[in-house]
Formats: sequence, C-alpha cells, structure tokens
Amino acid sequence: MNVLQDSLIELIRRTSAEIPDDVQRTILQALEREKQGTIAESAFQIIEQNIALAKQKSQPICQDTGSVLFYVDGPVGYDQIAFAEAGRAAVTQATKKGYLRQNSVDSLTGRNDGTNVGPGAPTFHFHQHRSAEIAVRLVLKGGGCENVGAQYSLPAEQLKADRDLDGCRKVILDAVLQAQGKGCGPGVLGVCIGGDRATGYEFSKTQLLRKLDDRNPVPELDRLEQDILKTANELGIGPMGFGGRTTLLGVKIRAANRVPASYFVSVSYMCWAFRRQGVMLDEQGSIQTWLY
Repeated sequence: MNVLQDSLIELIRRTSAEIPDDVQRTILQALEREKQGTIAESAFQIIEQNIALAKQKSQPICQDTGSVLFYVDGPVGYDQIAFAEAGRAAVTQATKKGYLRQNSVDSLTGRNDGTNVGPGAPTFHFHQHRSAEIAVRLVLKGGGCENVGAQYSLPAEQLKADRDLDGCRKVILDAVLQAQGKGCGPGVLGVCIGGDRATGYEFSKTQLLRKLDDRNPVPELDRLEQDILKTANELGIGPMGFGGRTTLLGVKIRAANRVPASYFVSVSYMCWAFRRQGVMLDEQGSIQTWLY
C-alpha cells in the first residue's frame, strides 16, 4: 500500500467520522438558540450525541456515507491518473474497514459489489495551479440531502421571480420550503447563480467547501447569503422539520457567467452531518496539514 493511498484512507476515515470544527461550532450555537424543552432542542441534543459517539468510536456519523467527491488542486504535471487509481483503491479499503458503508450500486441492475467503486464513483474534480502545493478536499454527500437539491430557470412565473437577485432570493427560499425536514436539516445551501445546467450544479457543490463562518468577498452576494440565512431561520421549519429557530446553518453563493437565453439558479443542499475535510500533501503523498 503506497503513502498516498494510506493518506486518502485516513482522510476518508476522518471525514466520515468527524464533523469539521466550523460546523461543530455552528451546531452548538444553534443549540443555544433553541428554546429549552422543545422538540428542536431535543433534536439538536441527539445530533450532538451522534457526533460525539461517531468520533469516539471512529464510525460513520450517518449510515448513508453518500457520494464520495474528491476535489484535488495540484501543480502542473501532477499525475492525475495515479491519484485516481490511489483514490479508488483507498475507497475500496475504507469500505472494507467500515469507514464507508457499502452503498454504491449499479444504476441498471441495482447490484452492489461492496466496493463503492464503479462508473463515476468516486468522483474526482482536478484543478491545476502554478504552485507546488497539493490540496485534497473530500465531501461525503448523502442521498437524502442530494434529493432535495433544486435547479430553477428564471424567470419563474409561479414564484414571481424575475432575472435579478430578488428573483434568485425567491427561488432559493422556495428550495428551503420544498425541502422541509426531508434533507436531514438543519442544512447548508451551496448555490450557483448562472452557468449552464451542469456547471451550475458543479459550482454550487464547490460552495460547500467554504467554511461556515467565512464571508463572501462579493458584497451583493454576502448580503444575499445573510438575508437568506436570516429569513430561512424565521420560517419555523427547524431541525428535521420539527419546528424551531434553526432551519439552515449556512448559505454559500457564487455567480458564474451565463448565456443571455438562460438564467439558472442551482441549489445544492447539505445535511447537518456535514462531512467535509481536506489535507495538504507533500510530493510523496504524506499528510502535512489538515484544512478544516
């Protein structure tokens, strides 16, 4: 077993079993906001117990360990083929060790070979940069939260949503209303305004790589993020749809160029079991630092 494969297995283990610090802080803050004795408070207490138990036993936080998404930023000339081979081998070994559930199936036959490896699984997103750094970020995205993602084409007449930021606000909030508790809320939204149908969803998921306590450098998008977060948490949907003050833990939005004929708003939803972690690697593939 090579060094890179070992590092990726550890990345998978930690991502599956441990909530990132920024998410943990946000969940604790949300727990403090809920009224004592409410179902919302009880839901958050169960979530906290789940998080602690998973970390203590080094076991998956959720039985649905989800789609395995690697985001790799490497220098020009970095061997992407070798990385993908190591990544697939690491996913297979992590599944055998119980860090990942056996939950990737053939879409035509429904067959599960128990490896979590197959066409499109895991998924790799490679990006080159001119520095020597190798950064690997991993997202494990469950099916429940994936199911309540949404894509809108503006204008959306039924929502009276035009092709402007107010229209974007209306459809994003509609996605929250439609999700209710089905996405294992409280959740986090990753949003892309613009792009085509494919890149819109792709870019919306990359917003989930941001820390929950960061702020958008684009003033208009920062205001939109804060407004949607505040408004969504006033809807009363609450954790798991049980009611309460916390429907969303965060909102992250970016914009991408579009063609004049299209105006898509793509919304990716992430559940409270926010499994996202990352590492910086050296040239041999050893972990140097953790990113979250």
